[in-house]
Amino acid sequence: MRIVMLGAPGAGKGTQAKKLIEKYKIPQISTGDILRQSVAEGTPLGKEAKGFMDRGELVPDKVVLGLVEERLGQPDCKAGFILDGFPRNTAQAAALDGMLSKIGKPLQLAISVDVPFEDLMKRLTGRRTCRTCGQMYNVYFNAPAKEGKCDKDGAELYQRDDDKEETIRKRLQVYESQTAPLIEYYGGKGIVRRIKGTGSISDIFNAITAEIDKAGGK
Repeated sequence: MRIVMLGAPGAGKGTQAKKLIEKYKIPQISTGDILRQSVAEGTPLGKEAKGFMDRGELVPDKVVLGLVEERLGQPDCKAGFILDGFPRNTAQAAALDGMLSKIGKPLQLAISVDVPFEDLMKRLTGRRTCRTCGQMYNVYFNAPAKEGKCDKDGAELYQRDDDKEETIRKRLQVYESQTAPLIEYYGGKGIVRRIKGTGSISDIFNAITAEIDKAGGK
């Protein structure tokens, strides 16, 4: 089964992707991971990508698509794959469709994990991290026994800069303006399945797998 996962930051799609890997024995393809691995291995595309990264520039879509194509040619992708983090906009989606069509591996499902805006804000801005052991908490859903202190070692909990409200709002606005239109794009192809992303992890997982199995992904 060839799947792309959609969902805003904090929607939990990464958690669900890990569970899908275990169930269906197909790899999760993260463009960030591919980039890091290719750069570390010094592949031709990795060297090209590193040049852009060293200059603080975005790696062009053409290079990213080349890296994705290389990755999908590996044996573990034979039974399918889960794309996560790419495409980020409809232009990338169209380019990806062209590449996948060329190699005979078109996407079969686009799974959108939908979570209300206010819930996303609580999930992301509520995160607190222990300064010493790195233990994570959430002041709304998984609060420490003593406010501002880690349950494990009593050390101070802090809010990372990228978890602050202004930063989170910007990230969610970028998602809405650039990435959310992908739902409409894939909807036009008849492959979108929208899943309610609130409730227990297992309930969300069961809803996703029901859609995959209906599409022939057993």
